[in-house]
Amino acid sequence: MCGITGIFDTRGRRDIDRRVLSRMNESQHHRGPDEGGLHLEPGVGLGHRRLSIIDLSTGQQPLYNEDQSVCVVFNGEIYNYQELIPELQALGHVFHTRSDTEVIVHAWEAWGEDCVQRFRGMFAFALWDRNRETLFLARDRLAVKPLYYAMLPDGIFLFGSELKSLLAHGGLARDIDPLAVEEYFALGYVAEPRTIFHQARKLPPAHLLSVRRGQALAAPKAYWDVRFSLDQQLPVDEACEKLNEILRESIRLRMISEVPLGAFLSGGVDSSAVVALMAGLSNEPVNTCSMAFEDPAYNEAAFAQEVAARYRTNHHCELVASDDFDLIDTLARLYDEPYADSSAIPTYRVCQLARKHVTVALSGDGGDETFGGYRRYRMHLMEERLRSALPYGVRRPLFGVLGRIYPKADWAPRIFRAKTTFEGMARTAVEAYFHSVSIMRGPMRTKLFSGRFRREIDGYSAQDVFRYHAGKAGTDDPLALIQYLDLKTYLVGDINTKVDRASMAHSLEVREPLMDHRLVEWMATQPSSLKVCGQEGKFLLKKAMEASLPHDILYRRKMGFAVPLARWFRGPLRERVRQAVLGSRLAETGWFNQDYLRHLVDAHQSGARDYSAPLWTVLMFEAFLRNVLDAPAELVAVATEGQGPR
Repeated sequence: MCGITGIFDTRGRRDIDRRVLSRMNESQHHRGPDEGGLHLEPGVGLGHRRLSIIDLSTGQQPLYNEDQSVCVVFNGEIYNYQELIPELQALGHVFHTRSDTEVIVHAWEAWGEDCVQRFRGMFAFALWDRNRETLFLARDRLAVKPLYYAMLPDGIFLFGSELKSLLAHGGLARDIDPLAVEEYFALGYVAEPRTIFHQARKLPPAHLLSVRRGQALAAPKAYWDVRFSLDQQLPVDEACEKLNEILRESIRLRMISEVPLGAFLSGGVDSSAVVALMAGLSNEPVNTCSMAFEDPAYNEAAFAQEVAARYRTNHHCELVASDDFDLIDTLARLYDEPYADSSAIPTYRVCQLARKHVTVALSGDGGDETFGGYRRYRMHLMEERLRSALPYGVRRPLFGVLGRIYPKADWAPRIFRAKTTFEGMARTAVEAYFHSVSIMRGPMRTKLFSGRFRREIDGYSAQDVFRYHAGKAGTDDPLALIQYLDLKTYLVGDINTKVDRASMAHSLEVREPLMDHRLVEWMATQPSSLKVCGQEGKFLLKKAMEASLPHDILYRRKMGFAVPLARWFRGPLRERVRQAVLGSRLAETGWFNQDYLRHLVDAHQSGARDYSAPLWTVLMFEAFLRNVLDAPAELVAVATEGQGPR
């Protein structure tokens, strides 16, 4: 796990300033505190920060081919590299290291752009081929590892693992993209490929980008996608056996390490399954880490301890205080963009704990998307059955009126909260799902934004992100469609972003066996009834793990990984949220309706409404403005100083 960055002159061979490249590289020191390296030649500069995991003695980067005409900087892991080495040796390639990085260099020489098809892992890399005068960038299939890039007006191309490395260059304009702001306030993150800045982009998942000297910047090209064929009809016991086989292989590959290794253990189904299978593959007790919460509504520590005791792990648990909200400015600097998932706080803390004991940790992330675990999936399927009973031309006007006139009742029992159901019935499946996952829904964003800002976005809606991906889903199965949408949006923009930044802040590598692309592909062939069966989500995973985990771990109610925002904003953060939301920094943008911001604060703090999620979203946007947008360029390189081991 590392940080990469670089500069490429697409128009010629202008000298690359070593000091600038070094500043960009050092801005990501936290991603790789063990070593750093630079490659410079006319018109090209590549930088790398290394967190040593495999081939500790000879895996330094940048890394070259035999005649040094090909150079690579790489962030991530190629889990099947040991299988690829003999194949490449048979083609005549000579290896000088035992690292997975060198496999990339020789795979490029052997197979060109198609090399990415051969890689199984999490990766973002940039490869310079002097003979072809080509800079080649690629990102893994599910975007576990990040990769940002920008083309400056003078033909200089920048890339980096984090936006802060591009900002550290000094040439990237800090002009905010209003469409990114619309996406952020709808989703809580800026969706791929957009970033908060006009000039910068994220390379989308499963995409590659070839930048050639003397040519215009081409569009990124997809090299993989998941297809929900749902066409395998195995008996449940055979499907369970096959799933266990795939999971064991995925976990075995991710246990290859030359440094201490462990796992996160929340006590939920996904992390417990990973730990159970790790224990069966390890000759030593597994190191496990979890967080406990003072609030029992969020505390799963007892369930984590139950699994740890069953598998005799070396278990470490720490308490997250109920007022652990001092990370707001730290998180804003860490994420570089507005980011509003409040579970970033406990994620940051569990990574901090894990790094005290291990350098690599396996996680259960991706399980909900792969196996069908979210509660919202079951609600969506119920609504889809209702929607299918009436034609859209009837539903839209009828339930649209009911949704507008029915009062919102967050305080009432769920059965009486009909407003959201009515609103969902008036929409298409894609519109309804977008509505259900939005932090601030369409009517709320209309009230939030000023008339000036609405004119700037000119009718654009973050819903267009979902429409775009739905058009590529290739399925009309209700569950498969929303799983596909989550794999392209929420998993990438929220979950993977959260875990990458939180782990890298502490120089911790996190590996994701439930996001192995072969597992995802296989699950996409299984019928949706093996994912959500009645009111039971993750049906197949739970059945497959019944011999390995207790019933109360597998079949209890899902708790999530959250913090008590509503109480914070009425108590210890009362004045801070009021000052941030109603203060001068947001007002200076001219983008917000000040009266509506005051309504959000007053209604929440009086107890009339629970606006904790929208307020956190506004609070983190204001923190981004202060800590990133307003930060002097020379401070970007030290923005994360002190967050990880040095």
